[in-house]
Amino acid sequence: MKYFHSLSFGAALLICMNFSCQSKPENQESQLITEEINLMLKVEKVAQILDQEIFKYTLDNGHMQVEMSNYGGLISRISVPDKDGKVENIALTLDSIPEFLTKPNPFFGATAGRVANRIGGAKFELNGKTYSLAPNNGPNTLHGGLEGFNKKVWQSEPYSNDSIVGVKMTYLSVDGEEGFPGNLTTTLWMELTPDNVLRIRFESETDQPTIVNLTNHTYFNLSGISGPVTDHVFQFNADAYSPIDEGLIPTGEIKDVTGTPFDFREPKVLGDQITENGEGFDHNMIMKLTPSKEMKQFVHVVHPGSGRTMDMYSDNVGVQFYTANFLDNFAGAEGKTYDKYWGFCLESQNWPDAINQSNFPSPILNPGEKYEHLIEYRFGIEN
Repeated sequence: MKYFHSLSFGAALLICMNFSCQSKPENQESQLITEEINLMLKVEKVAQILDQEIFKYTLDNGHMQVEMSNYGGLISRISVPDKDGKVENIALTLDSIPEFLTKPNPFFGATAGRVANRIGGAKFELNGKTYSLAPNNGPNTLHGGLEGFNKKVWQSEPYSNDSIVGVKMTYLSVDGEEGFPGNLTTTLWMELTPDNVLRIRFESETDQPTIVNLTNHTYFNLSGISGPVTDHVFQFNADAYSPIDEGLIPTGEIKDVTGTPFDFREPKVLGDQITENGEGFDHNMIMKLTPSKEMKQFVHVVHPGSGRTMDMYSDNVGVQFYTANFLDNFAGAEGKTYDKYWGFCLESQNWPDAINQSNFPSPILNPGEKYEHLIEYRFGIEN
């Protein structure tokens, strides 16, 4: 594995790699297949906060590009071709990484933690002790608090091997940060493969009992962000979902999707389901009832106009399906104005408010244990 060092301000590093990967025949009738793989990794220092350097990383496999930063563990752009070969960005974003430091935004592309999603009443009990958190979403705590992982500068280093380019990022959340107990060390890997897979992997360890629930919060729009995502077609492998109260906190019920607007087990046009529901979605779709390391296909999304497709796989138990219900006349990148339903999030994670719901999978992490979470977004074209 090769690692590349940080650069001085204003400098850029471009690493081009041409690999020849060969598969060995399994029998005499098999043919040797050789595929040319072109991977590039570009590193640019774009800002500095005190003594902390902020970089933009561009991963390129010759077909698609992913831009990310060690500020907030952020994915800022995902550029993929449509059925006619036109390459466009499909992630809601700002024009530059430095803007994320100063311009408020609704978690575009961010790593959400130490606990993603909502914690009801901004408090929880762990081992007989009550922990109070900052209420930053009405009376609740959302995505880690006032300054969650999305506002932290992560230590980072790019890497490559024969079939991957990526960035490894590490962040130490100290005991008491945002009210959470324990020193929590989190490592995040984000990488691009030659076959158009964006892979995100988390690992965390703690020195005290604490709670952890990490995810990525990219807003997707497979049209190239040309309008609302109501024309996208979704299919979820989910038989149940989590009903919520007026504060968007799960009630604790696990409800069958049958006969509800949440039944996406067959492909459904999003706009039709929003109409049936009377509003957009901001709900936990239940993918597993118990935790396991099994990688499961959660969602298949198609944008018929462009032909772009996205499949999401994860080893977690749920995915928060959010349809940008609260976007309103937001000045986004390239002079575009993002409005309601102009993006969708597929936030692979534990079920929301799990620490306060006794029948939900536990978010507790103890010393000696390791939190692990793997997500894959697989991009393609459907004619």
